[in-house]
Amino acid sequence: MKRLIKNVHILTMNDKMEVFPNGYVVMEDHLISEVGAMHRVFDDEAFDQVVDGQGGLLMPGMVNVHTHVGMIPFRSLGDDCEDRLRRLLLPLEKACMTKELAYASAKYAMAEMLLSGVTTFLDMYYFEDEIAKACEEMKMRGILGETVMEEPTCDAPKSHGGLVYAETFIQKWRGHKLITPAIAPHAPNTNSKEALQKARELADRYQVPLTMHVSEMDYEMAYFRETYKMTPIEAMDAWEVWANKTIAAHCIHLTEKDQQILKKRGIGIAHCIGANTKSAKGVAPIRDMLAMGLDVGLGTDGPSSGNTLDLFTQMKLFANCHKNHHRSRSLFTAKEIVALATIGGARVLGMDQEIGSIEPGKKGDVVIVETDSINMFPIFDPYAVLVYSANASNVRYVFVDGKLLVANKTLTESTIKEIRKQLNEKMQKFRKEAGQRMPAFENEGEK
Repeated sequence: MKRLIKNVHILTMNDKMEVFPNGYVVMEDHLISEVGAMHRVFDDEAFDQVVDGQGGLLMPGMVNVHTHVGMIPFRSLGDDCEDRLRRLLLPLEKACMTKELAYASAKYAMAEMLLSGVTTFLDMYYFEDEIAKACEEMKMRGILGETVMEEPTCDAPKSHGGLVYAETFIQKWRGHKLITPAIAPHAPNTNSKEALQKARELADRYQVPLTMHVSEMDYEMAYFRETYKMTPIEAMDAWEVWANKTIAAHCIHLTEKDQQILKKRGIGIAHCIGANTKSAKGVAPIRDMLAMGLDVGLGTDGPSSGNTLDLFTQMKLFANCHKNHHRSRSLFTAKEIVALATIGGARVLGMDQEIGSIEPGKKGDVVIVETDSINMFPIFDPYAVLVYSANASNVRYVFVDGKLLVANKTLTESTIKEIRKQLNEKMQKFRKEAGQRMPAFENEGEK
């Protein structure tokens, strides 16, 4: 199938950061075949599908390098509670999360991401086989990692049962055109040394990514300092936990030595500024990481942690938080921030030869952001508009693997109404359990 996108302002995000103010893109099947300026009149009849971008901004599909798509039911629940993860979220997951709920939540989360211009995401959660099925149905590109924890979980009744689940999951989904299976030990402090090493062995054996929360929590840092006289990063290095392709999420509390280790091992960084600052955990030293040459991408974290799954929110928060933290308005340019949301995320995932920029031979993952809405005028710097002015509602068209999944701000393959209805039906037990637990937290907050 041959598709033409015309009359768009193209931000390629390629190595030369080329821009075509009045450009076009041709896609043949799932690949981009041509990119350039509108130097000729096209015969629309020569194409199976033609999209007139009407002067919109065409950019690569955005890459969300860390989230938990099964956690939509937790959104807005206990947002102001202290130690929310251990005292509310993990117990609720164990009590209420089912494969049916994870599947319905994943479809809803993917719909939200697609409508906001995210075309690729990395997930860490439970029941990943169900999430893979949802991903296949939504036709989205996903790197899906089964969570591994020492404590029994909702889909693994035995300690570190996620290892067994993960191996079966990896074997089943390897080679899929849109889904990349992965393994996801939850964190250094929620797994034994032996389980972490086993996870790395599986990742290397099957040549799949490994992802993990690391250097995120104060109590995590204290535990490793008191128990091992090392930081979590130093311990993971000493224990040889890093896989051939590892994505480390958060990395808030890093020493200079930690950063050197990450650089030496080629670890990609998933930076979740929205979730980190909302929970008052701190601001990761991204300025120093980038100066050292580390690959950094933007993640939303789960919908319970960062509340939204769009990268427009993350780009704006990234700019505001880091500039304020360092007292420097010019610290990061808008162009650099858009790069983190696109080609930077692709590099973190080891997929920059396939996605993240608009150039011939790459996958047809592209997004058109309309410029007709009131918040999109005038445009002196298109990168600045994307970072500081635009939001998810400005996304008009989304292609993944050359297929049109969002047209005129509407899903083409399903409807939000039906996806929400399915999720709402699966949330009955969850709502009841959450309602029983929340009063204790609310009363505590009033003291």
